[in-house]
Amino acid sequence: MTRPTGNVRLKAARVAAGFNSQQDLADALSEHATRMGIRGLSIGARQVRRWESDSPPWPQPDCQRVLVQLLGQSLEALGFTPPWGAHEPASGPGPRTPAPRAATGLGLPGAPGRVAAMPQPTTAGTDFHAVTKSHRRLYWSVAPAGLHPAVEAHATLGCLLLRDAAEPTRSVIAEALAETYLLAGRIEFFDLREPGLAHETLLLALQAAGEADAPLLGSAVIAHMAFIPGWVGDRDAARERMTAARTYARRTHASAEFLAWLDAVEAECETRCGDTRTALHLIGHAEDVLKDGNAHASPEWMDWFSPARLAAFKGNIQLLAGHLPQARATLLEALEAMTPGEEKQRTVVYGDLAAVEAASRNPEGACLYAGQALDQLALTWYATGMDRVREVRRALSPHQHERCVRDLDDRLYGWATTVSALSR
Repeated sequence: MTRPTGNVRLKAARVAAGFNSQQDLADALSEHATRMGIRGLSIGARQVRRWESDSPPWPQPDCQRVLVQLLGQSLEALGFTPPWGAHEPASGPGPRTPAPRAATGLGLPGAPGRVAAMPQPTTAGTDFHAVTKSHRRLYWSVAPAGLHPAVEAHATLGCLLLRDAAEPTRSVIAEALAETYLLAGRIEFFDLREPGLAHETLLLALQAAGEADAPLLGSAVIAHMAFIPGWVGDRDAARERMTAARTYARRTHASAEFLAWLDAVEAECETRCGDTRTALHLIGHAEDVLKDGNAHASPEWMDWFSPARLAAFKGNIQLLAGHLPQARATLLEALEAMTPGEEKQRTVVYGDLAAVEAASRNPEGACLYAGQALDQLALTWYATGMDRVREVRRALSPHQHERCVRDLDDRLYGWATTVSALSR
């Protein structure tokens, strides 16, 4: 007798619920999502086929909710294994009794109360955190497409360690795991341009931060999640996430630098949503916060912000607000203040300076700065920086027959640059 293959649990639940085909279940899930108030979720037969495969991917959060609601079983009972591993084997239909959790209740495994078969030694937390710190530093020099798989693999290891760790080692691993997932999410959003994937990864970062009871790290994760709706103009979602980020920051001792960064994130979201006036007000508040300072140090993992980067935020907003002389001065100050290790942000500032010159009808100046951005991108790839250069090239369309613009095109669409950009 041939043994069934694939995710037989989901197949059995589908048939038991009266859905004879994968398409039937896909249609029912899409309809049920609408009834649940989940907008824009469309599930196809291809997705259901992946879920019923030998190695079903962990569903996205909205899909998780609809699957559980429609079929009446937990995800584990439906044959899915969380990225961090299962608490215990699923034991038949119906929701399982949840395993003991930490006070946060965010669902990562191995919470206090769970007896590990082979507890990890106290050195496991220190060793895992050391690799996390190394990945953090490597982000600024290693190609993101090369670093991302290593960070993902490290996160997988962290999930395994977390299941078999007792306090205080468990909290050390959980916090390092949260930082690892945060780094992976940053790469996916800023470097690989995968906002959907970044959202799922940042959710895992938030869960790990909850297990570590690290509110400041949780605040940082949620603020990064605000970028995702902010960049597509969803102001309400971005503001809601920023409110949550500020709430988490109030639960601990946040540094002036961290609070200023929250202002800068919200300012960028407001700018993307078309409200540069509010954005400039937020930047002004951030500058005041940095001037006042306080007694709290910034966490070592917060290596993505500085006064120079705040100036870069401000210059970009002034540019988009049409305040060109002010934007030029601010961006030049930011460029001057940047230190070694901020090369990725330097490409963005070059791109914004190019945009200032393009808006000022100075194509030669725009091409000069765009060329400097390409020089830096050849050394340190950053998708956000390349986006700025492409925006400048579109703004230079009225001057496309001028020699400087053609020279820029030769660089922008050279063999290496074109293949590299398209492959990313």
